[in-house]
Amino acid sequence: MTTEHPTDVKVLRAEEFDGWWDHLVRAFGAGPASAEERDLDRSLIEAERALAVWDGPELVGTSGAFRFRMTVPGGAVLPAAGVTMVSVSATHRRRGVLTSMMRRQLDDVREWGEPLAVLTASEPAIYGRFGYGAATHQLLAEIDTGRVTLDVPAGTDAVRLRYAGPAEVLAECEAVYARTVPLRPGMLARQPGWERVGLLDPESERDGASALQCVVAERDGEVTGFARFRTKLGWGTGGHDGTVTLEELAALDPATDAALWRFLFGIDLMTTLVVRRRPVDDAWQYLVSDIRRCRTRVRDMGYVRLVDVGAALAARTYQAPVDVVLEVADAFCPWNAGRWRLSGDAKGASCERTSDAADLALSVRELAAAYLGGVGLLSLAGAGRVRELRPGALAEASVAFGSPVPPWLPHGF
Repeated sequence: MTTEHPTDVKVLRAEEFDGWWDHLVRAFGAGPASAEERDLDRSLIEAERALAVWDGPELVGTSGAFRFRMTVPGGAVLPAAGVTMVSVSATHRRRGVLTSMMRRQLDDVREWGEPLAVLTASEPAIYGRFGYGAATHQLLAEIDTGRVTLDVPAGTDAVRLRYAGPAEVLAECEAVYARTVPLRPGMLARQPGWERVGLLDPESERDGASALQCVVAERDGEVTGFARFRTKLGWGTGGHDGTVTLEELAALDPATDAALWRFLFGIDLMTTLVVRRRPVDDAWQYLVSDIRRCRTRVRDMGYVRLVDVGAALAARTYQAPVDVVLEVADAFCPWNAGRWRLSGDAKGASCERTSDAADLALSVRELAAAYLGGVGLLSLAGAGRVRELRPGALAEASVAFGSPVPPWLPHGF
């Protein structure tokens, strides 16, 4: 950052939103945003939790922090800042704009009393230096439904499916989603207004596909699951070659889950099912006849930052009893740096400052990656990112930090 053009980080004022939003759209190289999308974001963004960076009269940076609540191992739901809409003008790269926003934002998050921050990264290389670690991953697939079949569990045929307008059954679908939130680390409890995000459906972003469709599943008159999806008809030399793109699916039991997947596999004139943003252990993988023809892959999704190490570690439970002293390095948030004694088990935990000798040494980035139980401390140690200072401490802590189900961040923001 030059001394000739100092930048100022300020809280966004409501009347500045349109210019702030236009800057964001330009910085991401996108075309004009739909009025529907702009209006929805305007309603969700809390101006007092958003930042604007100014170079004199010129807006050169943006960021925001949604007021989220995230499930952690053990089922507790913690306040978490959902870091979003981070952009820097191409004219102001490598001048400290992003660093100044991250500094102000994490100071604010700490003041708000939120022990976690979470984001999805457009460029994964950016956020590690600010203490964010890749803590959740997502499953993607392109399934050849013309050749892959499903072997569904008993009870699947008892599930009734019906089409419904996505808005018409929104309350029922959100009730299903809410019941899944405590079951998996990384899940977000939707705050008021967020239910509308799943219905966002601007025609400009469909790429020739249908409007959003919805099927709900029922058992004994109760909605037990739903799937939102799009279809796109195509024709090749061999005939129909359509694509189904799954946007969201939630189910309360294995039979409902299988019934929804069987439906998606069997839509007329469709030969490919595109799956994105699914848990890495999604059950359909164990029902298919040929996993190779599903062309699965895994990639990063949710990046977590421990804003308050003690509060975050004490809020989750641990798969096995653990009593370990962690030497945590955190140059960007120095209030976290130092030694912490973590003691816990499946019933609860405590994490307090200590002067005792350290058992493990790691940075807050690695601690964040392991926090939700999806990345093993042993794996991080194999990469040279965690050092064992007491023999046996690494294996003990790695088992304890695990989760019975992999963490999953269900949607972007």
